[in-house]
Amino acid sequence: MKVLLKIFMLLSLFIPLHAIELNWEHDYNKALLQAQKEGKLIYLMIGADKCRHCERFKKQTLSNKELITTMKEDYVLLYMSRDRHPVPKKFEVEGAPRHYFLNAKGEIIADGQGSRELEGWYDILDEVELLQEGDNK
Repeated sequence: MKVLLKIFMLLSLFIPLHAIELNWEHDYNKALLQAQKEGKLIYLMIGADKCRHCERFKKQTLSNKELITTMKEDYVLLYMSRDRHPVPKKFEVEGAPRHYFLNAKGEIIADGQGSRELEGWYDILDEVELLQEGDNK
């Protein structure tokens, strides 16, 4: 039993929880189709493979279980590394992490950049909700 516990603990060090639980899409067109099918908005995070601010944001903010639940309910989650994924030209890739909130047609509702603490990220989500409500009137 102790051996199994040690193996589990060792494996948990190598598997980042935020990467598993968020289930990022990496294809822009697939994310659009999914958003249309599910009636959701899209949250697009553009990062870079060696971006310390991106990693900080993922670890400090996007690893929160309550936030993960909220994000999965309301958004199709799309992560694109400017180093590995074909990012559509309409999105700025410098200054990672970049954040875009899109409707199901791919129109930008809101955007921003940088790492955010958890409370600040909830403020951004509230602002996006208000902007979306204004667009629906």
